[in-house]
Amino acid sequence: MRLISAADVAARTSTTDAVDALEAALRSGLDPEHDVPRSRVTTQTGELLIMPSTLAGLSGVKLLSSTPDNAVRDQPAIQGAYLLFEGPGQRPAALIDGIALTNLRTPAVSALAVRHLAPPAARQERVAIFGTGPQARAHALALLEERDVASIDVVGRKPDAVRELADELGAAGVEVSTHPVEDCAAAVREADIICLCTGARTALFDGALVKDSAVVVAIGSHFTDTRETDDTLVGRATVVVESRATTLREGGDVVIPLGSGVLREEDVVTLADVVTGRHAVDPARPRFFKTTGMPWEDLVVAAEVYRAADPDGADAR
Repeated sequence: MRLISAADVAARTSTTDAVDALEAALRSGLDPEHDVPRSRVTTQTGELLIMPSTLAGLSGVKLLSSTPDNAVRDQPAIQGAYLLFEGPGQRPAALIDGIALTNLRTPAVSALAVRHLAPPAARQERVAIFGTGPQARAHALALLEERDVASIDVVGRKPDAVRELADELGAAGVEVSTHPVEDCAAAVREADIICLCTGARTALFDGALVKDSAVVVAIGSHFTDTRETDDTLVGRATVVVESRATTLREGGDVVIPLGSGVLREEDVVTLADVVTGRHAVDPARPRFFKTTGMPWEDLVVAAEVYRAADPDGADAR
């Protein structure tokens, strides 16, 4: 069994590799609606999240611990590992750093959505990133790899963290501006791509500010009573999700507008339908992608990581 560290994941697998693998899986006929739901176990200090999936000759499970008070222990709030099995004998093939895998998989899913939802770029794009944590950083770097980005606006509540992320992105050679959340209107109004990577429980901005050609990606809310976007944006936008069933269990950004009547369930589009061309996206409306993360995505990206570490390993496609 291979032990694949966070450094190995970063060194061997690019965002584009992961995006291509996810795209290929959906185009091959994978149906996210059939994925096994993730489960949660309450522990003494938090939760244990269990995310199993199987595809062709591979199976795997991601185990994450969520410990909200870990900041006082100087430890990450989320920690974990991914165990990959291969072949008819279901041999344990690899143990992969779970956080590195998540920090690759999540922005790769978002980048796949942007790849298919954003209009062909006639010019360099302006990106707004809400949040300053690992996912905000990973999404910014993923978009720099995948898109032709002219500038990035970093929006956050903690000035020191905002400046730190802005300095890192600036060192990558992109123009960066910073904004507090309460003064983000200009950043939202001018953005071509908006990524929401926060722990917000209520909408971060007025959805009327988003221009018609923009793509908004929301990753931060995983409960039915929390959201990063408002009814105004959802009412204007084409709403795209990974899975209707999963979103109804976990995606407040969609569940709340459904409850208020702003959105109808039959109007929600799946990413698979967009990627495979079964649903054409209206270019005259904003596109809103709500992602909660699914086990099949971890499996596909874990297989790509394993393949990069062992070119003679199993093929998940």
